[in-house]
Amino acid sequence: MRDSRLNKMAQVLVHYSLNVKPGDLVWLMGEFGGLPLQEALYEELIKSGAHVYATLQPPVWEEIFFRYASEKQLSHTCPFQMFAASTCHKRIRVEGPSNTRGLSAVNPKSQALKSQARQPLMEKTMRRAADGELDWCVTLCPTEALAQEANMGFLDYAEFVFNAAHLNEADPVASWKAQEKAQAKMVDFLNKKKKLHFKTSAGTDLIVDVEGRKWVNCCGKHNFPDGEVFTGPKSVEGIVRYTYPAIYHGTVVEDVEIIFEKGKVVSAKASKNEAFLHAMINQDEGASRLGEIAIGTNYKVKKFSQNILFDEKIGGTFHAALGAGYPETGSTNKSGLHWDMICDLREGGTIEVDGELISKDGKFVHPMFSI
Repeated sequence: MRDSRLNKMAQVLVHYSLNVKPGDLVWLMGEFGGLPLQEALYEELIKSGAHVYATLQPPVWEEIFFRYASEKQLSHTCPFQMFAASTCHKRIRVEGPSNTRGLSAVNPKSQALKSQARQPLMEKTMRRAADGELDWCVTLCPTEALAQEANMGFLDYAEFVFNAAHLNEADPVASWKAQEKAQAKMVDFLNKKKKLHFKTSAGTDLIVDVEGRKWVNCCGKHNFPDGEVFTGPKSVEGIVRYTYPAIYHGTVVEDVEIIFEKGKVVSAKASKNEAFLHAMINQDEGASRLGEIAIGTNYKVKKFSQNILFDEKIGGTFHAALGAGYPETGSTNKSGLHWDMICDLREGGTIEVDGELISKDGKFVHPMFSI
Protein backbone atom coordinates (compact mmCIF):
# COMPACT_ATOMS: atom_id res chain seq x y z
CA MET A 1 0.00 0.00 0.00
CA ARG A 2 1.29 3.43 -0.92
CA ASP A 3 1.65 5.86 1.99
CA SER A 4 -1.37 8.19 1.74
CA ARG A 5 0.92 11.15 2.36
CA LEU A 6 2.64 10.43 -0.96
CA ASN A 7 -0.74 10.88 -2.67
CA LYS A 8 -1.15 14.17 -0.80
CA MET A 9 2.39 15.18 -1.78
CA ALA A 10 1.68 14.42 -5.44
CA GLN A 11 -1.46 16.56 -5.36
CA VAL A 12 0.42 19.52 -3.85
CA LEU A 13 3.29 19.17 -6.35
CA VAL A 14 1.06 18.89 -9.42
CA HIS A 15 -1.50 21.57 -8.55
CA TYR A 16 0.43 24.02 -6.33
CA SER A 17 4.15 23.71 -7.13
CA LEU A 18 3.80 23.18 -10.89
CA ASN A 19 0.24 24.38 -11.55
CA VAL A 20 -0.22 21.72 -14.24
CA LYS A 21 -2.98 22.38 -16.79
CA PRO A 22 -4.60 20.08 -19.38
CA GLY A 23 -2.33 19.70 -22.40
CA ASP A 24 0.90 20.59 -20.56
CA LEU A 25 3.98 18.62 -21.59
CA VAL A 26 5.48 17.29 -18.35
CA TRP A 27 8.93 15.69 -18.04
CA LEU A 28 8.90 13.37 -15.00
CA MET A 29 12.38 12.13 -14.13
CA GLY A 30 14.02 10.39 -11.22
CA GLU A 31 15.63 7.39 -9.61
CA PHE A 32 14.02 3.98 -9.19
CA GLY A 33 14.03 4.29 -5.39
CA GLY A 34 11.55 7.14 -5.77
CA LEU A 35 9.05 5.00 -7.69
CA PRO A 36 6.26 5.15 -5.02
CA LEU A 37 6.11 8.96 -5.32
CA GLN A 38 6.61 8.86 -9.09
CA GLU A 39 3.63 6.52 -9.45
CA ALA A 40 1.50 8.90 -7.36
CA LEU A 41 2.72 11.83 -9.48
CA TYR A 42 2.10 10.00 -12.75
CA GLU A 43 -1.44 9.18 -11.65
CA GLU A 44 -2.16 12.79 -10.63
CA LEU A 45 -0.59 14.17 -13.81
CA ILE A 46 -2.71 11.92 -16.03
CA LYS A 47 -5.83 12.90 -14.08
CA SER A 48 -4.91 16.55 -14.67
CA GLY A 49 -4.89 16.06 -18.45
CA ALA A 50 -1.11 16.42 -18.90
CA HIS A 51 1.05 14.64 -21.48
CA VAL A 52 3.77 12.89 -19.49
CA TYR A 53 7.26 11.88 -20.63
CA ALA A 54 8.99 9.79 -17.94
CA THR A 55 12.69 8.93 -17.66
CA LEU A 56 13.78 6.72 -14.76
CA GLN A 57 17.39 6.06 -13.70
CA PRO A 58 17.97 2.46 -12.52
CA PRO A 59 20.50 1.89 -9.72
CA VAL A 60 24.14 1.41 -10.76
CA TRP A 61 23.68 2.73 -14.33
CA GLU A 62 25.42 6.02 -13.57
CA GLU A 63 28.24 4.11 -11.89
CA ILE A 64 28.53 1.89 -14.97
CA PHE A 65 28.71 4.98 -17.18
CA PHE A 66 31.59 6.53 -15.26
CA ARG A 67 33.47 3.22 -15.13
CA TYR A 68 33.45 2.59 -18.88
CA ALA A 69 32.74 5.89 -20.66
CA SER A 70 35.41 7.40 -22.91
CA GLU A 71 36.37 11.07 -22.69
CA LYS A 72 34.21 11.69 -25.76
CA GLN A 73 31.22 10.09 -24.05
CA LEU A 74 31.85 12.02 -20.82
CA SER A 75 31.88 15.29 -22.79
CA HIS A 76 28.70 14.50 -24.76
CA THR A 77 25.58 16.63 -24.25
CA CYS A 78 22.57 14.39 -24.87
CA PRO A 79 20.41 15.84 -27.69
CA PHE A 80 17.36 13.92 -26.46
CA GLN A 81 17.62 15.59 -23.06
CA MET A 82 18.22 18.95 -24.73
CA PHE A 83 15.07 18.51 -26.81
CA ALA A 84 13.06 17.63 -23.69
CA ALA A 85 14.53 20.59 -21.77
CA SER A 86 13.69 22.88 -24.70
CA THR A 87 10.15 21.59 -25.22
CA CYS A 88 8.49 20.62 -21.94
CA HIS A 89 6.25 23.04 -20.05
CA LYS A 90 6.86 21.45 -16.65
CA ARG A 91 9.72 19.36 -15.28
CA ILE A 92 9.84 17.46 -12.02
CA ARG A 93 12.71 15.39 -10.64
CA VAL A 94 12.23 12.84 -7.86
CA GLU A 95 15.33 11.81 -5.95
CA GLY A 96 15.24 8.30 -4.53
CA PRO A 97 18.74 6.81 -4.32
CA SER A 98 19.43 3.26 -3.20
CA ASN A 99 23.10 4.13 -2.65
CA THR A 100 24.08 7.72 -1.83
CA ARG A 101 27.79 6.98 -2.26
CA GLY A 102 27.68 5.25 -5.64
CA LEU A 103 29.95 7.82 -7.33
CA SER A 104 32.33 8.49 -4.44
CA ALA A 105 35.21 6.58 -6.09
CA VAL A 106 34.79 8.17 -9.55
CA ASN A 107 37.75 10.17 -10.84
CA PRO A 108 37.06 13.90 -10.14
CA LYS A 109 38.25 14.82 -13.66
CA SER A 110 35.62 12.51 -15.14
CA GLN A 111 32.93 14.11 -13.01
CA ALA A 112 34.14 17.57 -14.07
CA LEU A 113 33.90 16.61 -17.76
CA LYS A 114 30.36 15.30 -17.29
CA SER A 115 29.44 18.42 -15.33
CA GLN A 116 30.65 20.60 -18.22
CA ALA A 117 28.60 18.51 -20.66
CA ARG A 118 25.50 19.21 -18.56
CA GLN A 119 26.09 22.96 -18.66
CA PRO A 120 24.03 23.61 -21.85
CA LEU A 121 21.12 21.68 -20.31
CA MET A 122 21.39 23.67 -17.09
CA GLU A 123 21.56 26.95 -18.99
CA LYS A 124 18.55 26.05 -21.15
CA THR A 125 16.50 25.11 -18.07
CA MET A 126 17.47 28.22 -16.11
CA ARG A 127 16.86 30.56 -19.04
CA ARG A 128 13.43 29.10 -19.90
CA ALA A 129 12.44 29.23 -16.22
CA ALA A 130 13.56 32.86 -15.96
CA ASP A 131 11.53 33.69 -19.09
CA GLY A 132 8.41 32.04 -17.70
CA GLU A 133 8.43 29.23 -20.28
CA LEU A 134 9.15 26.40 -17.84
CA ASP A 135 8.09 25.47 -14.32
CA TRP A 136 10.36 22.98 -12.59
CA CYS A 137 10.55 21.28 -9.22
CA VAL A 138 12.96 18.95 -7.41
CA THR A 139 11.74 16.71 -4.61
CA LEU A 140 12.46 13.31 -3.08
CA CYS A 141 10.81 10.12 -1.93
CA PRO A 142 11.98 8.68 1.40
CA THR A 143 14.26 5.65 0.94
CA GLU A 144 16.26 3.44 3.29
CA ALA A 145 19.49 4.89 1.86
CA LEU A 146 18.41 8.48 2.56
CA ALA A 147 17.30 7.51 6.08
CA GLN A 148 20.64 5.87 6.75
CA GLU A 149 22.46 8.92 5.40
CA ALA A 150 20.52 11.09 7.87
CA ASN A 151 21.25 8.69 10.76
CA MET A 152 17.55 7.91 11.14
CA GLY A 153 15.30 4.92 10.92
CA PHE A 154 13.12 4.81 7.82
CA LEU A 155 9.87 5.68 9.63
CA ASP A 156 11.51 8.57 11.47
CA TYR A 157 13.03 9.83 8.22
CA ALA A 158 9.69 9.65 6.39
CA GLU A 159 8.16 11.69 9.22
CA PHE A 160 11.05 14.18 8.92
CA VAL A 161 10.36 14.56 5.17
CA PHE A 162 6.61 14.97 5.45
CA ASN A 163 6.89 17.38 8.39
CA ALA A 164 9.42 19.58 6.56
CA ALA A 165 7.05 19.68 3.57
CA HIS A 166 4.05 20.73 5.74
CA LEU A 167 2.26 17.56 4.65
CA ASN A 168 1.21 16.67 8.22
CA GLU A 169 -0.93 19.81 8.25
CA ALA A 170 -4.57 19.82 7.22
CA ASP A 171 -3.93 22.27 4.38
CA PRO A 172 -0.27 22.18 3.21
CA VAL A 173 -0.90 24.70 0.43
CA ALA A 174 -2.28 27.26 2.89
CA SER A 175 0.84 26.76 5.00
CA TRP A 176 3.17 27.32 2.02
CA LYS A 177 1.21 30.41 1.00
CA ALA A 178 1.58 31.80 4.53
CA GLN A 179 5.35 31.23 4.30
CA GLU A 180 5.38 32.94 0.90
CA LYS A 181 3.63 35.97 2.40
CA ALA A 182 6.10 36.23 5.28
CA GLN A 183 9.10 35.82 2.97
CA ALA A 184 7.72 38.43 0.57
CA LYS A 185 8.41 41.06 3.24
CA MET A 186 11.99 39.81 3.51
CA VAL A 187 12.46 39.92 -0.26
CA ASP A 188 11.04 43.46 -0.51
CA PHE A 189 13.45 44.58 2.22
CA LEU A 190 16.51 42.88 0.71
CA ASN A 191 15.80 44.07 -2.84
CA LYS A 192 16.61 47.62 -1.68
CA LYS A 193 19.92 46.72 -0.04
CA LYS A 194 23.53 46.66 -1.22
CA LYS A 195 25.69 44.45 1.00
CA LEU A 196 25.28 41.46 3.29
CA HIS A 197 27.89 40.64 5.93
CA PHE A 198 27.95 37.09 7.32
CA LYS A 199 30.03 36.23 10.39
CA THR A 200 30.30 33.07 12.48
CA SER A 201 32.23 32.04 15.57
CA ALA A 202 34.10 29.52 13.39
CA GLY A 203 35.78 32.31 11.42
CA THR A 204 33.47 33.02 8.47
CA ASP A 205 33.70 36.71 7.58
CA LEU A 206 32.06 37.21 4.20
CA ILE A 207 30.86 40.41 2.54
CA VAL A 208 28.50 39.88 -0.41
CA ASP A 209 27.60 42.65 -2.87
CA VAL A 210 23.96 42.26 -3.97
CA GLU A 211 23.24 45.80 -5.19
CA GLY A 212 20.73 45.79 -8.02
CA ARG A 213 20.12 42.05 -7.81
CA LYS A 214 16.68 40.50 -7.39
CA TRP A 215 15.87 38.28 -4.42
CA VAL A 216 13.70 35.20 -4.99
CA ASN A 217 11.01 33.92 -2.62
CA CYS A 218 11.21 30.11 -2.34
CA CYS A 219 7.98 28.65 -0.98
CA GLY A 220 7.49 25.16 -2.39
CA LYS A 221 7.47 25.92 -6.11
CA HIS A 222 10.95 24.83 -7.33
CA ASN A 223 12.10 22.76 -4.34
CA PHE A 224 9.85 20.63 -2.21
CA PRO A 225 10.23 21.00 0.70
CA ASP A 226 11.39 24.59 0.55
CA GLY A 227 12.11 27.61 2.70
CA GLU A 228 14.75 30.13 1.65
CA VAL A 229 15.30 33.49 -0.01
CA PHE A 230 18.19 33.84 -2.44
CA THR A 231 19.86 36.01 -5.04
CA GLY A 232 22.87 36.01 -7.36
CA PRO A 233 25.80 38.01 -5.94
CA LYS A 234 27.56 40.70 -7.96
CA SER A 235 30.77 40.07 -6.07
CA VAL A 236 32.10 38.67 -2.80
CA GLU A 237 35.07 39.28 -0.50
CA GLY A 238 36.38 37.41 2.49
CA ILE A 239 36.48 33.94 3.97
CA VAL A 240 33.81 31.31 4.48
CA ARG A 241 34.32 28.24 6.65
CA TYR A 242 31.44 25.91 5.94
CA THR A 243 29.95 24.18 8.97
CA TYR A 244 28.81 20.94 7.40
CA PRO A 245 30.40 18.55 4.89
CA ALA A 246 29.85 19.69 1.30
CA ILE A 247 28.44 16.77 -0.73
CA TYR A 248 28.40 16.72 -4.52
CA HIS A 249 27.54 13.67 -6.66
CA GLY A 250 28.08 11.42 -3.66
CA THR A 251 31.53 12.75 -2.74
CA VAL A 252 31.86 14.14 0.78
CA VAL A 253 34.24 17.10 1.20
CA GLU A 254 34.87 18.03 4.83
CA ASP A 255 35.98 21.24 6.57
CA VAL A 256 35.76 23.37 3.43
CA GLU A 257 37.38 26.81 3.69
CA ILE A 258 37.24 29.21 0.74
CA ILE A 259 38.74 32.68 0.39
CA PHE A 260 37.36 35.13 -2.19
CA GLU A 261 39.04 38.20 -3.60
CA LYS A 262 37.29 40.45 -6.13
CA GLY A 263 34.55 37.88 -6.51
CA LYS A 264 36.77 34.90 -7.30
CA VAL A 265 38.12 31.95 -5.33
CA VAL A 266 41.80 32.50 -4.54
CA SER A 267 42.16 29.71 -1.98
CA ALA A 268 40.20 26.52 -1.29
CA LYS A 269 41.04 23.98 1.40
CA ALA A 270 39.44 20.86 2.84
CA SER A 271 40.47 18.18 5.31
CA LYS A 272 38.97 15.43 3.14
CA ASN A 273 38.71 15.16 -0.66
CA GLU A 274 40.47 18.47 -1.32
CA ALA A 275 41.51 17.27 -4.79
CA PHE A 276 37.83 16.78 -5.68
CA LEU A 277 37.06 20.30 -4.43
CA HIS A 278 39.79 21.76 -6.66
CA ALA A 279 38.65 19.72 -9.68
CA MET A 280 35.11 21.06 -9.37
CA ILE A 281 36.25 24.67 -8.89
CA ASN A 282 38.69 24.50 -11.81
CA GLN A 283 36.31 22.87 -14.31
CA ASP A 284 35.43 26.25 -15.90
CA GLU A 285 35.71 29.98 -15.24
CA GLY A 286 32.30 30.34 -13.61
CA ALA A 287 32.89 27.54 -11.10
CA SER A 288 35.31 29.74 -9.14
CA ARG A 289 32.62 32.39 -8.48
CA LEU A 290 29.46 32.47 -6.41
CA GLY A 291 26.24 31.94 -8.33
CA GLU A 292 23.95 32.13 -5.32
CA ILE A 293 23.74 33.48 -1.76
CA ALA A 294 20.75 32.38 0.30
CA ILE A 295 19.23 32.43 3.79
CA GLY A 296 17.47 29.30 5.11
CA THR A 297 14.00 29.90 6.58
CA ASN A 298 12.45 26.46 7.20
CA TYR A 299 12.51 26.09 10.97
CA LYS A 300 10.84 22.68 10.70
CA VAL A 301 14.20 21.43 9.39
CA LYS A 302 16.43 21.47 12.45
CA LYS A 303 19.20 18.95 11.79
CA PHE A 304 21.73 18.21 9.07
CA SER A 305 20.60 15.18 7.06
CA GLN A 306 23.33 15.07 4.39
CA ASN A 307 20.83 15.93 1.67
CA ILE A 308 21.08 19.43 0.23
CA LEU A 309 17.37 19.61 -0.60
CA PHE A 310 16.71 19.79 3.15
CA ASP A 311 19.99 21.05 4.58
CA GLU A 312 20.11 24.33 2.64
CA LYS A 313 16.66 25.16 4.05
CA ILE A 314 17.60 24.74 7.74
CA GLY A 315 16.26 27.75 9.63
CA GLY A 316 19.21 29.66 11.05
CA THR A 317 21.70 28.95 8.27
CA PHE A 318 22.94 30.51 5.06
CA HIS A 319 24.36 28.85 1.99
CA ALA A 320 26.62 30.08 -0.78
CA ALA A 321 26.74 28.15 -4.05
CA LEU A 322 29.76 27.99 -6.33
CA GLY A 323 29.02 28.05 -10.04
CA ALA A 324 25.95 28.80 -12.14
CA GLY A 325 23.64 31.61 -11.07
CA TYR A 326 19.93 31.91 -11.75
CA PRO A 327 19.21 34.46 -14.51
CA GLU A 328 16.05 35.74 -12.79
CA THR A 329 18.24 37.19 -10.01
CA GLY A 330 20.32 39.18 -12.50
CA SER A 331 23.26 36.79 -12.25
CA THR A 332 25.22 36.21 -15.45
CA ASN A 333 27.56 33.59 -13.99
CA LYS A 334 27.63 30.46 -16.14
CA SER A 335 29.13 27.11 -15.21
CA GLY A 336 28.57 23.37 -15.32
CA LEU A 337 28.73 23.50 -11.52
CA HIS A 338 26.13 24.56 -8.97
CA TRP A 339 27.32 23.42 -5.55
CA ASP A 340 25.51 24.63 -2.43
CA MET A 341 27.52 24.67 0.80
CA ILE A 342 26.06 25.51 4.21
CA CYS A 343 27.09 27.69 7.16
CA ASP A 344 25.30 27.41 10.52
CA LEU A 345 24.54 30.70 12.26
CA ARG A 346 22.89 29.23 15.35
CA GLU A 347 25.91 29.46 17.63
CA GLY A 348 27.37 32.93 17.47
CA GLY A 349 26.51 33.79 13.87
CA THR A 350 25.22 37.11 12.57
CA ILE A 351 23.90 38.65 9.36
CA GLU A 352 24.14 42.39 8.80
CA VAL A 353 22.53 44.17 5.85
CA ASP A 354 24.07 47.54 5.00
CA GLY A 355 25.36 47.66 8.58
CA GLU A 356 22.00 46.76 10.18
CA LEU A 357 21.74 43.53 12.19
CA ILE A 358 18.93 41.27 10.91
CA SER A 359 19.93 37.87 12.35
CA LYS A 360 21.71 36.72 15.50
CA ASP A 361 22.35 33.13 16.59
CA GLY A 362 20.18 31.89 13.73
CA LYS A 363 17.11 33.94 14.70
CA PHE A 364 15.80 36.97 12.87
CA VAL A 365 15.87 40.10 15.00
CA HIS A 366 14.62 42.64 12.45
CA PRO A 367 10.82 43.31 12.49
CA MET A 368 10.63 42.88 8.72
CA PHE A 369 11.63 39.22 9.18
CA SER A 370 8.64 37.61 10.89
CA ILE A 371 9.49 33.94 10.32
